[in-house]
Amino acid sequence: MAPEIAAALPVWWTTWVMPIGAGICLSAACGFRTFVPLLCIGVASHFGVFAVDTQYAWLGSPAGLLALGIAALLEVGGYYIPLVDHALDVIATPLATVAGILAMFVSIGGDHGIPGWLLAVVLGGGVSGAMQLTTVKARAISTGTTAGFANPLVATAELLGAATLSALAIFVPALAVVLAVILLVVLWRASRWVRQRLSSTSHTAS
Repeated sequence: MAPEIAAALPVWWTTWVMPIGAGICLSAACGFRTFVPLLCIGVASHFGVFAVDTQYAWLGSPAGLLALGIAALLEVGGYYIPLVDHALDVIATPLATVAGILAMFVSIGGDHGIPGWLLAVVLGGGVSGAMQLTTVKARAISTGTTAGFANPLVATAELLGAATLSALAIFVPALAVVLAVILLVVLWRASRWVRQRLSSTSHTAS
């Protein structure tokens, strides 16, 4: 965002709303692919497109970019290999939650005190974890209905989702706010539907 535009916006918008919106999109992207959003943040930080606090500067360092690049490449490639994709889901769920927390921390910065910590852990980790569980379910359905033949399509959709959400959060944070609200509504409605299904199933069993 141009400095003159940022200066014209309310402080609460530039210090809270946009960083949180971008953080939600980045956290959701971590639910699709753990390392792709972090790599995007690192590249954007390295070229001065996305400002990060000093403690997160390692993301844009040559060593950080190399490590994130290798991790992202292995992760993306692994999801195109049968059976490996399901094995990756087992370890990706906790990793995605941690990555979502980190992505939210990086987005909002370290000067928001306890509210910032709570936002990162609860909102960042919660969104990324929920999104990851959704992708696990989608892959399980794909495996059960197509014997795994459609899994590469699911993997491609997840990769595109991770890249798109990351790009929006970094380059169009105002639009990321709108998308973040939509994501939260969708995840909330999905969680309600799951709870209702589980409740009806338990009542039927009893």
